[in-house]
Amino acid sequence: MIETSAARPETTFGTVVPAMVTPFTQDGSLDLEAAQSLANHLVDEGADGLVITGTTGETSTLLDEENIAMFEAVVEAVGHRAKVIAGTGMNDTAHSMHLSQLAAKTGVDGLLLVTPYYNKPNQAGIRAHFETIASATDLPVMLYDIPGRSVMPINPDTLIALAEHPNIVGLKDAKGDFQSTTLVAAQTDLEIYSGEDSLTMPLMTLGAVGVVSVTAHVATRLYRQLVDAMNAGDLAAARQAHFRLDPYQRAVMTHIQGAVSSKLILHWQGLLPSPAVRLPLVQATGEEEAIIRADLAEAGLTV
Repeated sequence: MIETSAARPETTFGTVVPAMVTPFTQDGSLDLEAAQSLANHLVDEGADGLVITGTTGETSTLLDEENIAMFEAVVEAVGHRAKVIAGTGMNDTAHSMHLSQLAAKTGVDGLLLVTPYYNKPNQAGIRAHFETIASATDLPVMLYDIPGRSVMPINPDTLIALAEHPNIVGLKDAKGDFQSTTLVAAQTDLEIYSGEDSLTMPLMTLGAVGVVSVTAHVATRLYRQLVDAMNAGDLAAARQAHFRLDPYQRAVMTHIQGAVSSKLILHWQGLLPSPAVRLPLVQATGEEEAIIRADLAEAGLTV
């Protein structure tokens, strides 16, 4: 088990936060026992927060009752040891508000709300969407800015305005726009998290507190080392961890969809009984598997 670092700051959502996969049995139903086992493993390896049923958790293919079952299972497993953040964001404001209210009853520590996708609202609509959901519970909210999936970015002025809401306290930044993030960091007190695994170190140089990571499924300890080194001001140690993470990040994030690759690798490691995903996601091809194994071998992980 990873010991708590004296350099680790107090944060609302933790500092190393895997965006956890949702385990399924081979027939596609929820595997809550596997979810609890995986959650315990990730916390033992150094995670102090977990995002449940976010993008990597295949939330778009889950029923509300399946989301709630996941929240309850993970809170039961690790809620006393790590922050549990419920992914309740969707493109229907009323539905997202309803799911957030249900999530609040399960004992989760916060909500992750993604920009409403497909609808393509303007900035006024994005702001109203987030403020409406954030006002529906007393839970702290982490906004998720990922225009690569949602099409619409959350503009800096909108983020600065949203930061005035008492429940909106965090930002998962997957925009890849360092200038935009700099402006938000300079003008708000939002706890910023890298939403792109490979940008964790550079984003922490401007004040990000940690990372919400897919690759942390298989490299939790290295992210713990990177984040703790940055918070301690040890740039040499952080740089070493950053370089060591590169082949892991390539394996998980650059060849196939992150949920598919994460489940596959966890299955290879014996940490998930099944790598099953739900359509429209499909399993990796043999060629894709070979490329992923090569990256992992470069990282020193043989599976």
